[in-house]
Amino acid sequence: MSPIRAIRYTRHPFPFLLYGEWGLVGLALIIELSPGLLSRGGGFSTAALAVIVGFGALGLWLPTQPLGLKIVHVLLQFGLLVLASRLSTVGLRLFPLLQIVLVLRSCLLFNWQGRLLATSATFVFYLGLVQNQLQSLDRSLPARLGRRFGPPLIGVRLNLVVMFLLLLVFLLLLMNALLSERERREELRLANQKLRESAAQLEKLAMQQERTRIAREIHDSLGHALTGLNIQLEGALKLWDAEPQQAKTFVTQAKEMGSLALRETRQAVATLRQTLLAQPDMASAIAPLTQRLQQVTGVIPEVVVECPLLPDSLKLTVYRIVQEALTNVCKYAQASQVSIAIRSSPDATRLHITVQDNGVGFNLQDNTTGFGWRGIQERVAAEGGQAQLRTAPGQGCTINVWLPLAVEVA
Repeated sequence: MSPIRAIRYTRHPFPFLLYGEWGLVGLALIIELSPGLLSRGGGFSTAALAVIVGFGALGLWLPTQPLGLKIVHVLLQFGLLVLASRLSTVGLRLFPLLQIVLVLRSCLLFNWQGRLLATSATFVFYLGLVQNQLQSLDRSLPARLGRRFGPPLIGVRLNLVVMFLLLLVFLLLLMNALLSERERREELRLANQKLRESAAQLEKLAMQQERTRIAREIHDSLGHALTGLNIQLEGALKLWDAEPQQAKTFVTQAKEMGSLALRETRQAVATLRQTLLAQPDMASAIAPLTQRLQQVTGVIPEVVVECPLLPDSLKLTVYRIVQEALTNVCKYAQASQVSIAIRSSPDATRLHITVQDNGVGFNLQDNTTGFGWRGIQERVAAEGGQAQLRTAPGQGCTINVWLPLAVEVA
C-alpha cells in the first residue's frame, strides 16, 4: 500500500494560487452575507456560511496519493458545493467562485485526463445550477413579464454558459502551463543534482588517482632515500675504526638523506590524511583543516557546525570553501582570532557558511590576481548559491556563503 502524501498550505507548490483561493472563498462569504436583490429570503443562512468555510478548509490539505483518496476529496468538495447552492439565500450566482476554486484544486491533484474530467463535471454542474435557478426565476415572474423577459433571459443564460466555459478553458490551460513549467524545473533540478554528484564522483576518482600517485612517489623517492641511508650507515659502521673520517662523511650523508626522507614522508602523509568523504559529518570533515591552521599560525579557531548530514557533493563543496578560506588566512591574514560557522536556516532550505578573521584585511579593488576568492565564487555558483566577501585594510575579512539545501517536493 502506497503511503499517503499531501499538499499542505505550508508547502503549496503555487502560493499565489492558494492566496487566490482564499480570496475567492472570502468573496463568496461576503456575497452570502449581502444577498442583494435576487435573494430567496431575508438575512443569511448560517448553515451556508459553515459549508463555505468547510469548503475553504479542504484546500489546506490536498492528497496527492493514493488515487482513491484524491477522488474522495474531490467528491466531498462537489457535495459541499451542492449543499451551498441549496442552503444559500442567493438565488442567482452570477460568478461561481467556489467552482473556480474546485477546478484549481483538481488541476493540482490529477494528470491531464483527470483535470479534463473534473473540469467537465464542474461545467455540467454549473449548467444544472444555472438552469435550475433561472427556471425558478421564470416561475416567480408574472405571466406578462415572463413573455416580455423570456427571450432576454435565454440570452443571459447562453452568455453565462459561454463565459463560464471560456473561463474554465482558460484556467485549465493556465494550470497545465504552470504545472508543465514546474515539472521542467524539477527535471532541471534533478539533472543539475546528478551533474553535481557526477562531478563529485569524478573529483573522488581524481583524489584516488592522486593517492595512487603519492604512494608510487613514496615507493620511488622515500624507498630510494631509505635504501641509500641504510647503505651509508653500513659503510660508516665498517669504516668506524679503520677510517673514522670517511665514516663521519658517510654519517653526514646519511643524516642529509634521513632529513630528505622525513620531509617527503610528512608531505605524503599530510596529503593522504585529506579523507574528506569518509567522514560522517561536516565537523569531522573540517577538523584536519582547523588543526593545520593551528599548527601553522598558532591560532585555535572557534568552530560552530549546526547542520544536518549533507550529500557528498555538497559536503565536498563546503569543505573546499572552508579550505580555501583558511589557506588565505594562513598566507595573508596575520590574524589572532578566526571563527568558522556552518549553520542551516530555520526552515532547512539554505546552508550558511561564515569564515571570519581579525587580520590585516585588504582592499578589494587591489586584489586582482588572486584565484582563491574566484575559486570560491565558482564553486558557489555551481551549487546555485550566493557568496559575499567583506574586508577593508585593518578590519579583517569575512566570507559569507549561502548554499541551497535539497527539500522534499510534494
